[in-house]
Amino acid sequence: MSNPAHALHEEEDDQGEVFLDEADIVGEIAVDEEDLPDADDEVDELDDSIHIFTGHSDELYAVICSPTDTTLVATGGKDDRGFLWKIGHGDWAFELQGHKDSVSSLAFSTDGQLLASGSLDGIIQIWDIASGNLKSTLEGPGGGIEWIKWHPRGHVVLAGSEDSAVWMWNADNGSYLNLFSGHGGRVSCGDFTPDGKTICTGSADTTLRIWNPKSGESIHVVQGHPYHTTGLTCLTISSDSTLAVTGSEDGSVYIVNITTGKVVSSLVSHLDSVECIWLTPSSPWAATGGMDKKLIIWDLQHSLPRCTCEHEDGVTCLTWLGTSRYLATGCMDGKVRLWDSLSGDCVRTLNGHNEPIQSLSVSANQEFLVSVSTDGTARVFELHE
Repeated sequence: MSNPAHALHEEEDDQGEVFLDEADIVGEIAVDEEDLPDADDEVDELDDSIHIFTGHSDELYAVICSPTDTTLVATGGKDDRGFLWKIGHGDWAFELQGHKDSVSSLAFSTDGQLLASGSLDGIIQIWDIASGNLKSTLEGPGGGIEWIKWHPRGHVVLAGSEDSAVWMWNADNGSYLNLFSGHGGRVSCGDFTPDGKTICTGSADTTLRIWNPKSGESIHVVQGHPYHTTGLTCLTISSDSTLAVTGSEDGSVYIVNITTGKVVSSLVSHLDSVECIWLTPSSPWAATGGMDKKLIIWDLQHSLPRCTCEHEDGVTCLTWLGTSRYLATGCMDGKVRLWDSLSGDCVRTLNGHNEPIQSLSVSANQEFLVSVSTDGTARVFELHE
């Protein structure tokens, strides 16, 4: 078959050079200058991801990487669905079926054997990773699940609910273990202490409560001056189980002694809601991210900012990259940024999402960072030192 372009060249050669003059103009077409591409505009937005999971059909809320399987990821979203999928295995996905509302929370057990998926329908499902079977269904809460945590050394699940209560179950047989009631608003954050002996929970009612897991007794209630004036948004606990660091909608961050229930110090710098907190496992530093477009690295020994990292928009989530000096932030502008905590410099900006980042998780081998967004996708980025 002849090539049309080749035939045209032959025709031009037969006629010698071809010229156009005004008599050859058939007509002029008016073009609005606004329709023309700007030379400064990038035609295609950069995408730095190496894998995109597109199994969901609506906004994504949660992502968690397995603590033992370096490729296994779980995601959940507004489409009432959760999925297990594998980095680099685009043809493999397992749906976590049965939820009747948005899948808002996901957590792997410490040993990686079980996955808990929590929904705004108030139900938590426990999945056996090896078989893919639904192991048990945890019921009780009268409102949506806000967060899920596992006991550091066993198959015990703790969850905070919109119903103002905190619930605890045995995940192996689905039995109810305890109910922690006392908060006067949705329980927005919480966790076991790393030694497993105490529970800390924060609520929209502006209080932090410290509980005995066995008796269900509230040991301390932290509230009033000097503490948060609006609802708590996030908390984290020191590796030695002695301190809780909490953030609030009012932009304040406080450090509380878990044993005494007393406020030890305040970290003052954010001007808007603090959305995320992370403590470094290896040094006395903390990181906080807020809607004031700031990531702040704190020296906890002196309660002073080490460095302030400016963003283009609000910071929604953060995670430290293992025991390294680097951490990652997710932002309202759809960008994921990697920061050097020593210098405060942004060392990489990871493009791909076009809507706000909701959650971040790092793979067990620290080689991959997974982000989920309201754009309906999960993206995997390679982490290079």
